[in-house]
Amino acid sequence: MVDLRRIGVCLALCGVPMAGSAAAPAVAVDVGHSLDAPGAMSARGRSEFEFNRDLALAIGRAMNARGVAARMIGVDGKENGLGARPAKARGAEFFLSVHHDSVQPHFLQSWVHEGRERRYSDRYAGFSLFVSRRNATLRASLRCASRLGEELRLAGFRPSLYHADPIPGEMKPFADRANGVHYYDNLAVLKGAASPAVLLEAGVIVNRDEELMLGEARERMAAAVAAGLARCLDSLRAGRR
Repeated sequence: MVDLRRIGVCLALCGVPMAGSAAAPAVAVDVGHSLDAPGAMSARGRSEFEFNRDLALAIGRAMNARGVAARMIGVDGKENGLGARPAKARGAEFFLSVHHDSVQPHFLQSWVHEGRERRYSDRYAGFSLFVSRRNATLRASLRCASRLGEELRLAGFRPSLYHADPIPGEMKPFADRANGVHYYDNLAVLKGAASPAVLLEAGVIVNRDEELMLGEARERMAAAVAAGLARCLDSLRAGRR
């Protein structure tokens, strides 16, 4: 169960503004999925939305520590409209949508965890980044995605790469293979964003080992994402001079 009171306390104490804040944001950080549409289920039965929320809040804190304002979208789990998410990011210099990954259904197997049957697959692991060629600022989106991938790799994380596999449901071509960046043109939150935009799949939560790692390494991953976003903003601002 998601404790909305805890989320509110965290937002207040951590200095992470939600969408609608009067502060002009540099980065909009979107929590993928919602309470009504929680996304994938992890190997141990935790929803993707919860993973997304925890990492997004950690990224917001890491951005604030760097002196960069972050506008949080969807933290309360009530944001169900995909089109509304980029609309709430209007005015931000960059839009980041935070997600966690699963695999194609035919790769899933069953196991029993704490007395309950769960679905898992240890076949794949790693992060992935996506950009849309239908975003009006594709070149900047791709440049920023590559910087995010570089920082994640420097922090010890590895790209998954399997989303380019020639199988149904995947076949997302590489935009930057070394840094785990793919084209995914029809993602609503990316093609609808007015700013450069990237979707991050932080890791594969149906992988039993990676699920645990993602919890243990959350702050390290958030710091790497914040470093990549800071480089991205520097690049965007330099290009406007």
